[in-house]
Amino acid sequence: MSKPPRLTLPSVARARRLSTARGDFAVHEAGEAVRGTALLVPGFTGSKEDFIALLEPLAAAGYRVVAVDGRGQYETPGPREESAYALEELAQDVLAQVRALGAGPVHLVGHSLGGLISRTAVLRDAAPFASLTLMSSGPAAISPEQQARTKLLVSALEALRETAPADSMPAVWEAMRAQDPQDAVPDSPELAAFLRGRWLATVPEQLIATGRVLLSEPDRVAELAGVPLPKLVLSGAVDYAWPVPLMDDMADRLGASRVVVEGAEHSPNAENPQVTADSLVVFWDSWGR
Repeated sequence: MSKPPRLTLPSVARARRLSTARGDFAVHEAGEAVRGTALLVPGFTGSKEDFIALLEPLAAAGYRVVAVDGRGQYETPGPREESAYALEELAQDVLAQVRALGAGPVHLVGHSLGGLISRTAVLRDAAPFASLTLMSSGPAAISPEQQARTKLLVSALEALRETAPADSMPAVWEAMRAQDPQDAVPDSPELAAFLRGRWLATVPEQLIATGRVLLSEPDRVAELAGVPLPKLVLSGAVDYAWPVPLMDDMADRLGASRVVVEGAEHSPNAENPQVTADSLVVFWDSWGR
């Protein structure tokens, strides 16, 4: 789970709703499209706030940047049906968001689960995109160690939804936090309140369905390698969801650019945002269109 280093939007950004053919989505938007437009897709249990520290430096570099809450995530509503959160449905949402931006080819960035959603969108239709960045996102299902934790989470949500639906999200949140190491404790009461509030606002069926994606997604790297689109694999120096050597290999198989952000783990967008933003700008500038 990404922990944003700040919760206040920079002066160059605004919160708004993006209206698409598939519904309205909560977004944070910053900058003017002097050099291009980018869409940032968050990961499992995440939200647009995970990219908040990237908005100002990317806007300053001349990019219009839009970070989105996917359907059922935080401030974007969604139905109480698991089928609504199938990977193909979420990918169709991304394609609809890009069309609604009306910006020409868009640089697509997917963090973690957002990377799996983003690659599915690109595999369905690469035409709307200028490039694809897979940030802390691997070739297939997450590592066995993280699978065990995710299976427990999905099982707990399913069980509590049947026995005590009104209490399921707070109860699972408290159980998850009890298992966290000390360094995972939020740095401030404001951040702790935000993380809990985001969790409670997320549709349980979204978490169940996307959790299953993380447990079962097949390797589609060969298929993605055949898409003639510039690609970047960016990660922190340590990652427990997809080990760094696995992402190194994926980048080789994709023929992609590769960046390892020192001082960061699974969320370089939040843990070392300046280096992450600089790396994105260098990549986008080299493939500007």
